Amino acid sequence: MGGSQLNNHQELVCIGCGVKVQTEDPKELGYAPQSALEKETIVCQRCFKLKHYNEVQDVSLTDDDFLKILNKVGETDSLIVKIVDIFDFNGSWLPGLHRFVGRNDVLLIGNKVDLLPKSVKPNKLINWMKQSSKELGLNPVDVLLVSADKGKNILEAADAIERYRKGKDVYVVGCTNVGKSTFINRLIKEVSGEGDIITTSHFPGTTLDMIEIPLDDGQALIDTPGIINHHQMAHYVDKRDFKVIMPKKEIKPRVYQLNEAQTLFFGGLARMDYISGGRRSLTCYLSNELNIHRTKLEKADELYENHAGELLAPPRPEQLEEFPKLIPHEFSLKDGKMDIVFSGLGWVTVNEPGAKVVAHVPKGVNVIVRKSLI
Repeated sequence: MGGSQLNNHQELVCIGCGVKVQTEDPKELGYAPQSALEKETIVCQRCFKLKHYNEVQDVSLTDDDFLKILNKVGETDSLIVKIVDIFDFNGSWLPGLHRFVGRNDVLLIGNKVDLLPKSVKPNKLINWMKQSSKELGLNPVDVLLVSADKGKNILEAADAIERYRKGKDVYVVGCTNVGKSTFINRLIKEVSGEGDIITTSHFPGTTLDMIEIPLDDGQALIDTPGIINHHQMAHYVDKRDFKVIMPKKEIKPRVYQLNEAQTLFFGGLARMDYISGGRRSLTCYLSNELNIHRTKLEKADELYENHAGELLAPPRPEQLEEFPKLIPHEFSLKDGKMDIVFSGLGWVTVNEPGAKVVAHVPKGVNVIVRKSLI
């Protein structure tokens, strides 16, 4: 009897992150103290600390590990549910996913719809997501909007998954920080009434391996690890400042009357120079916690030089050494009602045509221009 017990132990997986549990090395993945194995649901120490103390331990998974996982998904015959963060659509897009999906259908779900101002029309947003997906090489079978955090439209999402999976397994994929695990927890709660099964946190990369959640017909819903997209602004921010850049509640638009040759700093993470186009008002849609500072263009470089990390923060003073240089991107907006999107921070809407602006973001982070969503 004893022997078979032991074998079971070797195959135990953490219910929070899906990684194999081991009791030997506290520094390695999947470590749990012997006493944790007695419990009905087994949680590795990393997930335990995450859940109870919000402590995050760095993970030894590489980009290659994540790519292997995506490759595996492409080899299956299943429905793929891709979650993106509406507030950071491009930053949370999985580049190259269309190469991995094989012949599988993809259902695209935009999460965090509760953060957008009430004035955003859902249909407009869905059409824009369809259009953007096409441009990025993906043709989803359907596009839905949800708020995993508030539980909005979760039942509709459950119905859609049921409809499109046609009796197959379901793989849920997404970048870090898109709220994938929160979404799955909500789904399980709605469908089965069970509490949080998967460790969620606002830190990137919480789910380490595939987690299988059985469905009624013997198939499974499989949560995959959050893929790290290095273009996400979150990578340049101290963990303690996530709450500053990632909105938690509906965004309040902030309007600035700008003259030519004025600059707006968004903390010290990005800046926008308004070069020409006459006096006009610009509307900023960014996390309510993020400080916006206005100055004259001629003083902007000097201000950044002297005050990055203090007046212009985040980043924190101790991060300045390795913080990437801000790279300028110039835009001449011929049309009216355009958004300049700072990936991972939000966007600035320019209403009338004829503005010339320069957007500065850390090297590696994207800036795009799109037709205004609002």
